[in-house]
Amino acid sequence: MFDNLSDKLQRVFKNLRGEGKLSAENMESALREIRMALLEADVNFKVVKQLIENIKQKAVGEEVLNALSPSQQVIKIVHEELIKILGSHESKLRFANEPPSVFLIVGLQGSGKTTSTGKLARWLSRNGHSPMMVSVDVYRPAAREQLRVVAREIGQPIYEGAPEEKTPLDLARSARRESVNRGRDVLLVDTAGRLHIDDDLMVELQQLKEQLNPVEILFVADAMTGQDAVKSADEFHKRLGITGVILTKMDGDARGGGAISIRHVTGQPLKFVGVGEKFDALEPFHPDRAANRILGMGDILSFIEKAEEAIDKKQAVEMQRKLIENDFTLEDFRNQLKQIRKLGPLESLLGMMPKVGILKELQGVKVDENEINRVVAIIDSMTYRERDNHMIINGSRRRRIAQGSGTSVQEVNRRPSRVASWARSSVR
Repeated sequence: MFDNLSDKLQRVFKNLRGEGKLSAENMESALREIRMALLEADVNFKVVKQLIENIKQKAVGEEVLNALSPSQQVIKIVHEELIKILGSHESKLRFANEPPSVFLIVGLQGSGKTTSTGKLARWLSRNGHSPMMVSVDVYRPAAREQLRVVAREIGQPIYEGAPEEKTPLDLARSARRESVNRGRDVLLVDTAGRLHIDDDLMVELQQLKEQLNPVEILFVADAMTGQDAVKSADEFHKRLGITGVILTKMDGDARGGGAISIRHVTGQPLKFVGVGEKFDALEPFHPDRAANRILGMGDILSFIEKAEEAIDKKQAVEMQRKLIENDFTLEDFRNQLKQIRKLGPLESLLGMMPKVGILKELQGVKVDENEINRVVAIIDSMTYRERDNHMIINGSRRRRIAQGSGTSVQEVNRRPSRVASWARSSVR
């Protein structure tokens, strides 16, 4: 997320720090490089123009040119202006005074509406709400079945619909009535999409809007499509009046131009970003944290929040005691690996680290997630005694463990036993 833009801006600021004194000339050169970096990151040209004008207005002032640390002043100004463009503060979901709150999920076909509906339902359930979902896509045969599968995966209710309910309006009205009867406080309406924006689609969505009076109309866009996502969001807003955007596949978008542009172009906030395929890979969008990541400052707050949600505090304290007392076993190591997996993709976690010192070298590291699975499989194939004391693992045991884990004896030799030896020696 934002990797390419972050690297280019880091080079600009490094060049500024190399200047003995900041002048109008090298400041103009830096602004040109910043402009090119933003355009190459697929940021909307109107957004780039506004951003550069704002930075220039503040950065070319006498107080900055003569500042004790002018390059740091410029970074501060760029940071402030990025936050303004991104939306100044987190835009939270709105809820109706009288439940259920209806959220209309809209977007083009293939943008990830159904998956995002499931992710949002899961996020709501984890944050004190009781959502229900309904698919009103009566045109694509697999659409409603897809939402049923999603509902089973996340353990949240879905309104199936009666055989006589053939239209989106019939399904939506019945789903709202059912959500009231079952005491659900949020109804997520997964609507039909098209390969392009057309009048039939908009008429149907406008009818749903009139009938349901939704508190949120969330446009789902694919971050990988860049400015096409921004243009589609703007068009939907003009014709429907969206209240926010969910940008999917942000973990695969190294440029980030859509995320930077969408608030400025549409006037509506980016509320959530999808950062992976799993149903827990949906995060509220924080403009200040995004600005930090763009400028290479990392996103430690999001990292801490993930850790607090995924890691058992009592287990962490117990693990610390075991390390101190030299009582760390392969069983403990396996539990630690499983805790780490709950935090999400490791590459995503590394992306939250500041790009400074030794951490900077980690940014380009490619993590083989299957390596963790192989280690866990090897440890799972051991007996309790072997996990407790890896020194008893001889040749015949290694062959049995390799066969049980679908690996080789060499892999059994190379992985967990070495880790256990390191863990024991590191606390002596």
